[in-house]
Amino acid sequence: MNPISLSIGLASGFVVGLAALPALAMEGNLYYGVQIEQLEYRYGDENEQAAAWDGDAFIGTDELKLRWQSKGERDLRNDSFGTLENRLVLQTPITDFFDAKAGVRLDTPTGTDRWYGTVGISGLAPQWFEIDADIFVSETGDSSARLDIEYEALLTNRLILTPSFETNVAFSDDQEIGTGQGLSKVELGLRLSYDLIDRAVSPYIGISHERKFGNTANFARDDGGDRDATYFVIGTRLMY
Repeated sequence: MNPISLSIGLASGFVVGLAALPALAMEGNLYYGVQIEQLEYRYGDENEQAAAWDGDAFIGTDELKLRWQSKGERDLRNDSFGTLENRLVLQTPITDFFDAKAGVRLDTPTGTDRWYGTVGISGLAPQWFEIDADIFVSETGDSSARLDIEYEALLTNRLILTPSFETNVAFSDDQEIGTGQGLSKVELGLRLSYDLIDRAVSPYIGISHERKFGNTANFARDDGGDRDATYFVIGTRLMY
């Protein structure tokens, strides 16, 4: 299947699923919630300062949910977005521990905008690792994949150490948005949080390291950017 057909298929399935949501709500309880995994201030080398977030909101039933996911980073010195990504997906269980999801993604940073069709899975792997894996096909036909892994280590009932790992792989060059073919970017994080109000409010401190590879690193250097960056972070997790 070519990228255009895949994008059309994803869009059609998304519309059908969205139309079915009100009918499902009539058959059972309708749930909703908001979870912000990261809402933080970042301070890095050479006085780099940024605000970053990663969260989502959902509404739906046990069988089908509509989920809005948002993540981004804003450079506080230049008052501009480095990344800004929003996704609208439908999510449904496929096993006791994993959900399948499909929908659309829109990137609107300071530079070129991009639309994507997206499919993926998310859930809990053995040993309680949180897994989020996605494939994206852009409006220009370029495809990429992302894998997020996170683990919560309970040091006490309230004190939690959370290591995280994110890797991005592109299957073709898209120089217009600064992405090169192959392994493009890896981000490692380590955050120590304290559950101040149950799981609803959890302030944290930690570190985050990002590194670009291959042509992605070359594109960043050509544009005056850095190949890698390390940040001290302070923020909070919120859940409603």
